[in-house]
Amino acid sequence: MRTRQILCPTDFSETASHALTYAVDMAKLYGVDLRVVHVVSEPYGAHNYGITVESNEELEQHLHAYANGKLAEVVRQAQALMPEQLSVKSEVRSGAVLGQLLLDSEQNDVGMIVIASHGHTGLSHLLNPSVAEELANKAKCPVMVVK
Repeated sequence: MRTRQILCPTDFSETASHALTYAVDMAKLYGVDLRVVHVVSEPYGAHNYGITVESNEELEQHLHAYANGKLAEVVRQAQALMPEQLSVKSEVRSGAVLGQLLLDSEQNDVGMIVIASHGHTGLSHLLNPSVAEELANKAKCPVMVVK
């Protein structure tokens, strides 16, 4: 853990931004790089960002362009808080959120994951399973869940 980068997934929410501050603090504490990842899921899900398009390919291109722009903003903010010798890397991935985060953590030899939890309970939790909870159960590295 102490020599491997920290992964911080983001959905660009306020809660994810709060988790990012913890990820930056952990990266500074251990003197490791930070990796910020956003996963673009199904084109017609809740995150279509109000984009009107004619084809699935066009929608996916717009989603990736939007995500890359937002992610660049997040990286600039995080890098401003990091020491000069440490870097903030980013990537936009496509697919199932949980699967892509697990894959990314293994492919990039991540030492710790810092993820936000939206704190859904009851029916909302049943309808929207917690990615943070599943990630904590399935990841091969430590996971810090931030509320």
